[in-house]
Amino acid sequence: MRTVIFDLDGTLADTSGDLLAAANHCFRQMGHGDVLVHDDDAAVALRGGRMMLTHGLKRVGAYHENTVHAYYPTLLEAYAQDIDTHTQFYPGALEAVEMLKSQGYGVGICTNKPEALADQLLTQMGVRGQFASLVGADTLPVRKPDPEPLREAARRAGGHPDLCVLIGDSDTDRNTARAAGVPSVLVTFGPSGDDMAALEPEALLHHFDDLPELVTGLIGAAA
Repeated sequence: MRTVIFDLDGTLADTSGDLLAAANHCFRQMGHGDVLVHDDDAAVALRGGRMMLTHGLKRVGAYHENTVHAYYPTLLEAYAQDIDTHTQFYPGALEAVEMLKSQGYGVGICTNKPEALADQLLTQMGVRGQFASLVGADTLPVRKPDPEPLREAARRAGGHPDLCVLIGDSDTDRNTARAAGVPSVLVTFGPSGDDMAALEPEALLHHFDDLPELVTGLIGAAA
């Protein structure tokens, strides 16, 4: 089976609002107030919790690696308690997933979000059952850009790891697909969308309506 594997944050859904809120919860505990703002820091949010803590602490001149390490569990706890207040799927994302499935592709997720949080988010938003696999940052001993999480997501979705395509939004996704020897499609509608062309993926995705045709062109029609 051919499979289409999606990144989650910044690819299927804009999770930046809830991620930034969790980071600012930490900064308030430190006494810095709300350090990160959506208009300036959405792209940072989609790079993960440690990146948000690092970015915010450097902004206020208080960065230390030990502080990031100490507050990361606090951030995860705050995020788990308020994970879907602002999160929205990008227009056409879920419709594209269902179209791909109807055409015979296996569909899964490979994310650098901790697996339990990814599962919680998808479950609370009522869409966990739409994805045949979910591989998170801690599912395996390695995480993206190591290619093994992508390969495992393809296998768990019922597919052959050499016959998949990764849909993502970052250099991490581009490098993961390259390491696995499979094509990548990078979305241009996220906060870092203008930077995607420079990463030279096999295709750029401007709207999810175009995804099924792009997939067929890259890995062929599903059996």
